[in-house]
Amino acid sequence: MLEPPIGRDEAREAARRELDKQIYERDTPSWLERTWDRFADWLRDLFSHAGQPNAHGNGGGWMSIAIIIVILVAAIALVVWLMWGRGNLRSRRAPLLEDEPSTALDHREAAERHAAAGEWAEAIRERLRAIARDLEERAVLGPRPGRTADELAAEAGAAVPELADELRAGVLIFDDVWYGDRPGTPDGYGRLRALDERLQAARPKPLESDDLAPAGAAAGAGTGSAAGADEDGGPRW
Repeated sequence: MLEPPIGRDEAREAARRELDKQIYERDTPSWLERTWDRFADWLRDLFSHAGQPNAHGNGGGWMSIAIIIVILVAAIALVVWLMWGRGNLRSRRAPLLEDEPSTALDHREAAERHAAAGEWAEAIRERLRAIARDLEERAVLGPRPGRTADELAAEAGAAVPELADELRAGVLIFDDVWYGDRPGTPDGYGRLRALDERLQAARPKPLESDDLAPAGAAAGAGTGSAAGADEDGGPRW
C-alpha cells in the first residue's frame, strides 16, 4: 500500500528539523570568526582605497591612510599596555641592600625563614643580600650604598674571579625572579645558598684599592685596634 504524498508544509518542516541538527552546524563560523572576517574585509578595503587616487577629490584616500595610522597606534599602545602595564614596576637600578643596619647572619636567617615558608622569591633576595653584606663585612667590597645586584656581580667577580661565573648566574636568578616576574624555585634558592657557602670559603683576590673597612666599623678607630688588619685598611677575611 502506497503512503500518501507529503504536502509542501510537512516537507518544509521536516527539512527545517533536519537542518537544525548539530551535524550541520559543525562548519558554521562562530560569531567571533564572522566578526573577524568582516573586520579583515573592511581593513583590506581600507588599504585598497588608501593606495588609489580619489577621482572625486574629496580626500577619501587620505582619510583611509589616517584611519590606518590610528589603528596602528592603537595596536602598538595595546601591546605596550599588555607588556608594561601588567609588568613588574621594580627597577633593576634599585639598591640591593636597604639603609637599615643589618648583618649577613640577619639576611641568612631571613632567607631560611622564607624558604621554610615556600616563599622562594623572598628567600632568593635575602640570600643574595647575605652575600653582599658578607663581602662588605670581610672588607672584600667597600660598603657602598646604592650598589645594585648587577654591580655586585661585577665587583665581587673581580675580587673572586674563580666564582665570577657563579656570581653572574646567581644574580641572573635574582633578576629573573625579582624583576622578570618569574617564579622563584627551590633549585634557584639552592644555587644561591651554595654560592654563599663557596664565597665564605674563598680567598678573595686583593683589590687595587685596599682602603676598605668592614661594614659597621667605627669611624676613626685607632691603629692596631683590630687583630689581623693589614697596614692600609681593614681585615680581608
